[in-house]
Amino acid sequence: MTGNWMVSRSLERVRALAEERLDSHGYRAAVRQELRAVVAHDAWVWPLTDPRSGVGIAPMAEVPCPAELPLLITLKYRTRVNRWTGLPTNPAVAASLRDATGGEPARSELWAELLCRYGIVDVLSVAFADRLGFWGWLDLWRGPGEGEFSPAELRYISSLAGVVTAGLRACSAREFQVDGTPRSGGNGGGHQQAVLVLADDLSIVSQTESARPWLELLQRGPRPHQGIPAEVLNVAAQLLATEAGVDARPATSRVHVGHGVWARLAAARMKPPLEGGAAPIAVTIQDCLVAERIDVFERSLALSPRECQLLEFSAAGLDTAALARRQAISRYTVQDEFKTIFAKCNVQSRGALLAMALGPLTPSGG
Repeated sequence: MTGNWMVSRSLERVRALAEERLDSHGYRAAVRQELRAVVAHDAWVWPLTDPRSGVGIAPMAEVPCPAELPLLITLKYRTRVNRWTGLPTNPAVAASLRDATGGEPARSELWAELLCRYGIVDVLSVAFADRLGFWGWLDLWRGPGEGEFSPAELRYISSLAGVVTAGLRACSAREFQVDGTPRSGGNGGGHQQAVLVLADDLSIVSQTESARPWLELLQRGPRPHQGIPAEVLNVAAQLLATEAGVDARPATSRVHVGHGVWARLAAARMKPPLEGGAAPIAVTIQDCLVAERIDVFERSLALSPRECQLLEFSAAGLDTAALARRQAISRYTVQDEFKTIFAKCNVQSRGALLAMALGPLTPSGG
């Protein structure tokens, strides 16, 4: 940990990054560079998350155990100690493995079954969440060279969490901006639904031919695991966590795959085979449903409940007069509230708003 002046300068630079309009990858990379200058660490994991389910998407990481990625993901979801969905938010408070376990890290399944084999002595964890949902979480791993994370380091990370949460949410909002390139398949990618079958150790048993186009759109995983994207492993791990009673959130995620297109992933347990034995896990990938895409859009842009209703009714085809009757307000109030939404979304018309919320091929309207 460096001196107070360095910490203050780092806080200023992280706050300034929010104004640079980076994508989520560039934003996280820039923030971590600032963190690294203040809080030394030997490895790290930083995924984004689906704001509703908290399931990891678009991960960034540097860890010493890529060959054990399925085990790492499984244990992270199954371990209750400092699980991101249980960490304090609003305001966020960073937590260390050593503090959470009273100096007995073996109380964490993640440490006892994996991290201890790589010489990790402490893990600093923080969740990035607000009233609108979960936007990501960060784990910093420290080996024996630096020792445990200090209270000052935890305070520093905690002081940044609110700013970084807002920055990640802004990155998600920018993913809805489209370039107008014509695409087939409505608001999605136009691919058929894909199914991947996984065993409980998250190894791939089989997959449909339709999986290939989707896997090419998602972020490919390490070679030892058939290049299967971490998003697939994450929804499967969430299913295992819900079955174990660790977390009750759904085993689903919504992932931006480029050009304003979103995919939906979901994991479910298949029926047991007739001859008995463990039933495999089915992970489906398909175009994101309109309602689910709108949900992410509304959360990302921080729309109010009234603004959400106006957007959803407008998407259903209601004009200004019908919206006024439905909301029991005047036409002028409807127009004023749409102007507020336009300002939040940086658009100039209702047609542009719907194109942003529903996808590139949404018809224009006044």
